[in-house]
Amino acid sequence: MKDTTYIFGHRRPDTDSVAASIALSYLKNTRGHNTTPVILDHLNKETEFVLDYFNIKEPEFLNDVKLRIEDIDYYKECFVEDTDSIKKAYEEIIKQSITGIPIVNKRQQLLGLITMKMIAHELISGDFTNLTTSYDNLLETLEGKEVLRFDDEIHGEIYAAAFRSTTILNSVELNNNHIVIVGDRHSVIEYAIENKVKLLIIVGGREIKPKHLEMAKKNNVNIISTPLDTFHTTKMIGLSSYVKSLLTRARIERIKDTDYLDSFMELSSKQGYNNYPVVNSKNKCLGLIRVTDIKEINRKKVILVDHNEMDQSAIGLKEAEIVEIVDHHKIGDLSTNVPINFRNMNVGSTSTIIYNMYLETNTEIPMDMAGLMLSGIISDTLKFTSPTTTERDKATAIDLARIAELDIDTYATRMFKAGTRLDGKTIEEVITTDMKIFPIDKEKVAVSQVITLNSEEILDKKEDYLRVFEDILRDRRYTMGLMCLTDIIANGSYILYDPSNEERIKEALGLKEIYQGIYLEGILSRKKQIIPKLMSYIKGR
Repeated sequence: MKDTTYIFGHRRPDTDSVAASIALSYLKNTRGHNTTPVILDHLNKETEFVLDYFNIKEPEFLNDVKLRIEDIDYYKECFVEDTDSIKKAYEEIIKQSITGIPIVNKRQQLLGLITMKMIAHELISGDFTNLTTSYDNLLETLEGKEVLRFDDEIHGEIYAAAFRSTTILNSVELNNNHIVIVGDRHSVIEYAIENKVKLLIIVGGREIKPKHLEMAKKNNVNIISTPLDTFHTTKMIGLSSYVKSLLTRARIERIKDTDYLDSFMELSSKQGYNNYPVVNSKNKCLGLIRVTDIKEINRKKVILVDHNEMDQSAIGLKEAEIVEIVDHHKIGDLSTNVPINFRNMNVGSTSTIIYNMYLETNTEIPMDMAGLMLSGIISDTLKFTSPTTTERDKATAIDLARIAELDIDTYATRMFKAGTRLDGKTIEEVITTDMKIFPIDKEKVAVSQVITLNSEEILDKKEDYLRVFEDILRDRRYTMGLMCLTDIIANGSYILYDPSNEERIKEALGLKEIYQGIYLEGILSRKKQIIPKLMSYIKGR
């Protein structure tokens, strides 16, 4: 889902926010966009019922939209295998204009990292006598031509035949552990073959006599021909060594592609390194990231529905690119660097707005999308009893019910019954399932709304609920909190609140008296009947 635009509602997903996310994603995708609806937390029972009823797959969970290493344009597929030559590693470093490169095995598992400094050290202070490499690496490094090959891996002691032939024949003992560099000194070539050296490197592109070839075949002597002269061959041959010979046992700092960018930057500032191999969860190397080259950042594109406040949205929203907002709440605290499409309407449900977007684009509405949006409207307007309900919501619901072939009253009853069941839920889950946080001046106000068909089930245990509610407020450092037990049948809400703010809540709501579990006739909307009063009171102190 890397190149997709994520569409999601608030952190406490309810039926309207999930319905709006899915329906808007369907609309966008039918018009050629690539979007994915996601959720930021577990679904409540009502929403689970709705998705199951219309056989719609639950959206995937999105933990956050923070920048990760995978969102950075790092050097992908930038590594060499441990059996590649030092020369190949050097050339790759030069090609990429970097100073280090990861080393991997045949399965692309990260083994370590080498740098230009390590290569330079090898050229100056390395072992110039012994060589362990492959026949192919020698061909590549020496620009050579295969003459005879018996071994794919070559290991031996390097000897450059620089003395007179008679000196070598009389004084130098060659054996099958030698790699001999020689020109057209045929007596030396014959001597080397007779002693079954591991490898003969014929420099200057010189020809080898047919009889010597036959001898070499019988004695299993590997032969390579190179156009380079003796000096350059001797100088270059060490670069044919396996690059793994440069690896040390020092612990290498590796970064996972799913690591957060801010965590990586903090780590790099402590470590002081510039080059870091990037791996996946299975230690498979994906490439290299360099601190000094972090420029192009591919921020996650997001569309917000049913909210427009930072505290209600995805973790790390500041690091994402907001491309659109569709909402029916008050304008919150979000800002963008560039103009975006922001549709905000005074209706009772975001799904009502999405429905109108279908009409505006002449997009056919499938039965499942119609049922989904109808569910969002019924849920958010409490089947048109909430004061947030508009005539547009009612008309939209009638149209959607016709497409979905549903009776609104019958379906709404089933949906509410499924959603208000408390069995299997802890007290904390009941409180926090639909609890929203509102920053008001320097305060953070938590307002939980529990839709119920049986308010007595909670009121009978109100002391237990209050104790857990106070713990939540204290632990999360909210300055004020109240719970609205909205009874659909009674057409009102029972209020529970933190005792420390009793007088303030009484004054804010304009009540003559207040006590735990007080019933407020006609109070159904947190958004329109509770929050505005709290905001006016706190700001007007």
